[in-house]
Amino acid sequence: MSDLLVPIALAGVGIIAGWLNVLAGGGSLLTVPALMLAGLPGPVANGTNRIAILAQNTVAVSTFFRRGYSDFRLSLSLAAAAVPGAVAGAMVGTRLDGRWFDWVLAAVMVLVMVVMARKKSAGKGSTEDAPTVTPRRLLWGHVLMVGAGFWGGFIQIGVGFVLMPILHRVIGLDLVRVNMHKVFIVLVYTCVALAVFASQVRVEWVLGLSLAVGNSIGGWLGAHTAVVRGERVIRVVLNVVLVAFIAKLLFL
Repeated sequence: MSDLLVPIALAGVGIIAGWLNVLAGGGSLLTVPALMLAGLPGPVANGTNRIAILAQNTVAVSTFFRRGYSDFRLSLSLAAAAVPGAVAGAMVGTRLDGRWFDWVLAAVMVLVMVVMARKKSAGKGSTEDAPTVTPRRLLWGHVLMVGAGFWGGFIQIGVGFVLMPILHRVIGLDLVRVNMHKVFIVLVYTCVALAVFASQVRVEWVLGLSLAVGNSIGGWLGAHTAVVRGERVIRVVLNVVLVAFIAKLLFL
C-alpha cells in the first residue's frame, strides 16, 4: 500500500470505529490492528490510537452538548475518578506485548452482555424522564470508575463495554445519558493516557491524525444516532458488536 493510501485507509476505518465507539464500544478493535497493519509495533499502535480517540470524543462531547445533553458536574467527577486508574493502566500498556489479553477482553464482553440484558428498560432518554441518581449509586460508580480508567489507559479496546454497565446498571442512567457521560470520561482520561504513551514509546502523529479525521466524523455520526434514535438502537448496536467481537477474540 502506497504512502498516500495508508492515511486514507486509516481515515475510512476511523469513521466506522468512531461511530461504534460512541454508540457501544469496540472501535479500537478495528483501529489498533489497522495501525499494526500499517507497520506499527503493538505498544506504538496502542499509543497512536489515543490521538484518534481524543479527537473522536471531543467531537462527540460537543455534539451531545449542542443537542441539549450535558451534565458536566457529574461527568467531570466520574472522569476525575478514572484518571488515576488511567495513568497506572497506561504505564502497563506501554509495555504490553502478546495476545493473552484477548481472552480477558472476551470474558469482560460476555459479562457485560449478561449485566445489560438484566437491566430493565430505562425509558427513551428524554430530559424529562432522567432517573434519580442516589448517593449510594454514585459512590459505587466512582469506585468502579477507577478500574474502568485502568482498562482504558491500559489498552482502550473494549472500554466502552466496561463503562456502559457502570453508568447504566450501577448508577442507573438511561443509555443516551450513558453515552453522553462515557464520551466525556474517555476524553479526559485519554489526555492523560496519551501523555504517558508519548513519554514512554514512539507515537506516530501523522498516522494518528489521519485516523483522528475518520474517528471525528464517526463520533459526530454516533452522537447524532444516539440522540435521534434513542436507547433502542444503542442496545441493538451494543449487542451485535459484542457478539461479533467475542467470536473474533475466541475463535479467529
